[in-house]
Amino acid sequence: MVGIGPGARNEMSQRALDALKNSDTIVGYKLYIDLIADIVKDKQIIASAMRKEIERVELAIHEAQTGKTVCIISSGDPGVYGMAGLALEMAHKENIDLPIEIIPGIPAANAAAAVLGAPLMHDYAVISLSDLLTPWEIIEKRVKYAVEADFVIVLYNPMSSQRDWQLKKTSEIILRHKSPNTPVGIVKDVSRGDEFVILTTLDKMTTHPIDMTTIIIIGNSTTFTFRNYMVTKRGYHV
Repeated sequence: MVGIGPGARNEMSQRALDALKNSDTIVGYKLYIDLIADIVKDKQIIASAMRKEIERVELAIHEAQTGKTVCIISSGDPGVYGMAGLALEMAHKENIDLPIEIIPGIPAANAAAAVLGAPLMHDYAVISLSDLLTPWEIIEKRVKYAVEADFVIVLYNPMSSQRDWQLKKTSEIILRHKSPNTPVGIVKDVSRGDEFVILTTLDKMTTHPIDMTTIIIIGNSTTFTFRNYMVTKRGYHV
């Protein structure tokens, strides 16, 4: 399991690069394969579309059982909404005795936070708004409790062409507990060539262009903006 980071080559670890170069087969979502195409051009490639995750793991296991060294890639970190959990779950269910190594990568949330400044300096909650695998009722409850506890909130998968109402509903929940002037950072395609960054406020969050490749960071009660930075106080007396 290899995390390739958010996109930029210089943000991929040497350990990840070595794993890719030393593998026989690379398995992954086609968009992520394209990000590393020059590194893996001489490898066997197994690429597929979104929502084919189980199929990808099954194919990877099959290739590994023939004696090949196989990399299943994830953007960001494989253990953060990536492929590591599914692969381990399937290996456990099928009682598959293969060595599995998890190679971390920089999660998109951390890359976005670095672009924005220091919004994750205190406790934070990471919540995916995709209800493809998690019922919306559970997601809504997590948002409610996170905002009541004054966590900084990081939103993954905030909107797509098929999910266009969840972010608006999330905004309504948060606005019941937070000031409309709460700082919000929006980072689309972080660390890629078309990276797009917006500093805004909670009441204007849903007016900006947002899609599946966007990370949204919503500040807590101490978060402020300074020039082009978004900063959450750690608690130091300065």
